[in-house]
Amino acid sequence: MFAACMRTRLLISSIGILFLFGIYSIGGMGCANIIPPQGGPRDSLPPVLVKSTPGDSTRNFHGSRLSFSFDEFIDLDNWQQNLVISPLPLKNPEVNYRLNTMTVRLNDSLQPNTTYQLNFGNAIKDYNEGNVMKNFTYIFSTGPYIDSLELSGNVLLAENGKIDSTLIVILHTHGNDSAVIKEQPRYITRLDGTGRFHFKNLPPATFYLYAMKDDGGARKYLNEKNLFAFADSAIRLQLKNNPVTLYAFQPKQSTPAVSPVTPGIGAKKLGGGLADRRLRYMTNLVNGQQDLLSDFTMSFELPLKDFDPTRMKLAMDSTYTPVANYTMVKDSSNKKLNVSNAWKENTLYHLILDRDFASDTSGRKLLKTDTLSFLTKKTSDYGNLKLRFRNLELSKNPVLLFIVNETVYKSFPLQSAELNQALFLPGDYELRILYDINKNGVWDTGEFFGKHKQPERVIPVQRRVLVKPGLEADIEIQL
Repeated sequence: MFAACMRTRLLISSIGILFLFGIYSIGGMGCANIIPPQGGPRDSLPPVLVKSTPGDSTRNFHGSRLSFSFDEFIDLDNWQQNLVISPLPLKNPEVNYRLNTMTVRLNDSLQPNTTYQLNFGNAIKDYNEGNVMKNFTYIFSTGPYIDSLELSGNVLLAENGKIDSTLIVILHTHGNDSAVIKEQPRYITRLDGTGRFHFKNLPPATFYLYAMKDDGGARKYLNEKNLFAFADSAIRLQLKNNPVTLYAFQPKQSTPAVSPVTPGIGAKKLGGGLADRRLRYMTNLVNGQQDLLSDFTMSFELPLKDFDPTRMKLAMDSTYTPVANYTMVKDSSNKKLNVSNAWKENTLYHLILDRDFASDTSGRKLLKTDTLSFLTKKTSDYGNLKLRFRNLELSKNPVLLFIVNETVYKSFPLQSAELNQALFLPGDYELRILYDINKNGVWDTGEFFGKHKQPERVIPVQRRVLVKPGLEADIEIQL
């Protein structure tokens, strides 16, 4: 009987194992298709304001605490820099947040019959995904009405017509020049990504408009090397105000950019102490070639103390035939020497430097007579350029600027709406138009304190010009 029972149990166990194995086989074939829950799409929405206490655009407000509730948990990112309150308070507020609630405690006495605006910039974002609630703005008034006047415009960099969106725009109620240094502005706003500004909820008053670089957050013009702009006259706000364009400038002329240079013979190391005693300089040769349209330039590491042009000679060809009618000019910094000549194409030139032709302020000079040999470019290396301008204002003394890597390569005062150049160095050029008020051929900066002199304007040309060797670029440009 025991044996029969054992057989029965073994039979049942075997059937069970086969049954389970069948289930496993069938289920295993479908396991690869089981998809775990994904949790839904990623949250891409910023927080939404559910309630504010007091409500937005409240009138006759005399409290000191503001409360805001959102539809999700929030985080604040650098609110001290993002939050802008207008009119500007003397004391900064306290801002706290917890879960989905933010509170603002005003530490400054509120002025009567005044509309206040709080702009949080990009400070508010949701806690989980970091979606930013951009430019959340809240308004209240301590009087029976909300001021509704507006002032808008844009700020351009006078030197190149571009924008710097890090500048701030401010309104002062006093017209004294010293106000931008000594006093906090009444109103402040930021530029958007296109260089535009927009003041809202302003009272009917007279303001003085400025833009500036505000590195330290003082909202004062404390560094005269920073960008600055000002409106020509006071602005009396009305129901409708025309947009204002400000032109930002650095009051002091920027140091002129130095042309690209390559090491000259005098820059070679000789080994030991000789290299320290030898005059060091660079040249503007590119791959050992001289541009037919430019001067040959030597740039010295230190200013020259002594210079004798009679100890320099320019010769050409393998016969070292002396060149006539060339000039040598040393600039006012005593660090740059230009050799001007009507260069012949594809010609070998030699600049012979006597060991005593020059010495710098450290007493270094050449150890022996040196010769710089170089070959000029061919005319086939250049392109032909023809430009025609539409809507060019010739009465404003336009100067056409060719820009490479933010450096002026060539400039041409325009006497007509056309420019023809038989030889032009190949390249991809950005174009700008300088309105040259004083006709000196270069951009002149502005001066605010005492003179209120605006900078000269430079207008960027939207179309670039590509010059290719051996080809003609014939282009019409609409301004």
